[in-house]
Amino acid sequence: MTLHLVKLCVGASTIEDLAAWQTEHRPYKTHDGKRCVYHRTFQSPKRTTELLDGGSIYWVMKGVILVRQKLVGFEDGTKDDGTPCCLLLFAPPLIPVRPSPRRAFQGWRYLSADDAPPDLTPGKSDQIASMPADMRKKLADLCLI
Repeated sequence: MTLHLVKLCVGASTIEDLAAWQTEHRPYKTHDGKRCVYHRTFQSPKRTTELLDGGSIYWVMKGVILVRQKLVGFEDGTKDDGTPCCLLLFAPPLIPVRPSPRRAFQGWRYLSADDAPPDLTPGKSDQIASMPADMRKKLADLCLI
């Protein structure tokens, strides 16, 4: 059964900010012959099999889940000070999702597939997807979408 992670995105308030930060601060790694980006975390997830069965990391920006990235693997790593950590590896594309409010928390949390917000797919059938990202976020902050 697919399982996801949800994590606060500190320092980035838009999807574009996150994309720029990942480009500037995270050199691409290679996992199974494909390019991926990574994020360092102190704790290693225990339910890796479920997470790698189609799971994603959902990023919370300013109290709203706005985007996800597909999880592709996990590696042991080290922080800048040399302490051990876990590297969460995910595919570079940022996939916008239907804005979903989320309270603040520390670290990461598991997110069931049933509770994960759906992807936004641009087109005539989804008017929310065609809105500018900042408008979607403001409407979600007001609990209107």
